[in-house]
Amino acid sequence: MLGLAPLSFAAVQAQAAEDPVVATVDGAKIHRSQVTDAYSRLPAEYQQVPLDQIYPALLNSMIDTKLAAAQARKENVHETEDFKQELAAFTERLLGSTLIQRLVDAKVTAEAVAQRYAKVVKDMGQQVEVHARHILLKTEDEAKAVIKELSGGADFADLAKKKSTGPSGPNGGDLGYFGKGQMVPEFEKAAFALDKGAVTKAPVQTQFGWHVIKVEDKRTQQAPSLEEMEPQIRQSLTREVGAEVTQGLRDKAKIERFNLDGTPAK
Repeated sequence: MLGLAPLSFAAVQAQAAEDPVVATVDGAKIHRSQVTDAYSRLPAEYQQVPLDQIYPALLNSMIDTKLAAAQARKENVHETEDFKQELAAFTERLLGSTLIQRLVDAKVTAEAVAQRYAKVVKDMGQQVEVHARHILLKTEDEAKAVIKELSGGADFADLAKKKSTGPSGPNGGDLGYFGKGQMVPEFEKAAFALDKGAVTKAPVQTQFGWHVIKVEDKRTQQAPSLEEMEPQIRQSLTREVGAEVTQGLRDKAKIERFNLDGTPAK
């Protein structure tokens, strides 16, 4: 049988340059790749800190871990029954998560993400948004009086600043853009029924009082881009694949459940 050809000296040098040794602990080497792997496993809040800033503390932690592990081996901690049980439990968890991750990587592809994005966008459709102002008043008569002033040429924003009891009054009653489902039903129905530039001909009553509404603009809100939605879609697909794998394994297995006291569970 032919053996593998040994690496050339140049290849060895190149490999060392790509993944240099960053520390040795009693002769045991720690490579840069091990540090970057440890960094990738840190909680999200720690990964907000750049690697070069957290590197000294992270490397010290890895050195301390190697020292403690070496001492544990000298004391045969790895031969104790407690350690073996913990290692077996960890191995099972790692095997299970590795299996699921492999299936996720195989199924949650760029193509699968693009297909799900197309479906989501189709289901969302184009959403209309309205930019409106309003003047909120306590009584219907007050609202009718405001509508009369507007019909006579009064400026809507000025009247809102003077007479509206709502929090948007000082800003000329400006509510900005909003879509369906963001306002109380009575207000939403009246606002979306108006054309751009139109004012309600009659006051609109809601739980907050009586409104006079003006629509400044209408626009069609485009769906988020694939780039914007990709993290959310990948997360959703990952959960789905994980659930499918778990359910599939359960369906194939014979499972018996018992209560805490060992009696058969109903």
